[in-house]
Formats: sequence, C-alpha cells, structure tokens
Amino acid sequence: MIFITAKFRVRPADVDAWPEISRSFTDATRAEPGCLWFEWSRSLDEPAEYVLVEAFKDDDAASAHVTSDHFRAAQKELPPHLVETPRIVNFTVPQDDWSELGELAVDRAG
Repeated sequence: MIFITAKFRVRPADVDAWPEISRSFTDATRAEPGCLWFEWSRSLDEPAEYVLVEAFKDDDAASAHVTSDHFRAAQKELPPHLVETPRIVNFTVPQDDWSELGELAVDRAG
C-alpha cells in the first residue's frame, strides 16, 4: 500500500473550522475505491497543526487520487487557509492494513 502522513499548519483564523473547510475533499477521497483510509488528527503540541494519515491500496489508486477532480479543487481551495506548504512522508509498505503493536498487546482474556 501507499502510506502517507502529512502535516498541515492552518492559519489561526481557520484552525477550528479546518474539519469543515476540508470536509468535501475528505469525503470525496474516502469514497475513492482505492482509498484504504484518510484520517485527520489535531496535534496535541501544536494546536494549529493537523496531521493527515492516509493510505491507498497501490500506485494506481494513489495516482487516481492525485489526478481526481476533488484533488485539483483542494489544490485551489485549501492553501489560502494554510500558513505554509504541508510537509509529507510518503512510502510504499508491503501490507494492506494496520498491524498490531505487539509491545503494547492487550490481554482481553484476563
């Protein structure tokens, strides 16, 4: 899968509205057949920073995402609400879902 994490620093005037500002892009991306997940979180240390964790099943799905109409719309609509260009980590992972964090295994039987 293609696994992507991106950090978005949002303008102070828009930070609380960011979930709504990005909603159409988020909903459209989640509806893509090759999207495995597309999840926003707000940083606990930097309240004006949102972290996006997304995954696509393969290169074709990731390519379809960045060439979609909603991606092109987001390229125009989202930057005016940001204080800087988002930072990204993007890599291919040889799996298709989350793995368990064995070091913090939860024993439900006991």
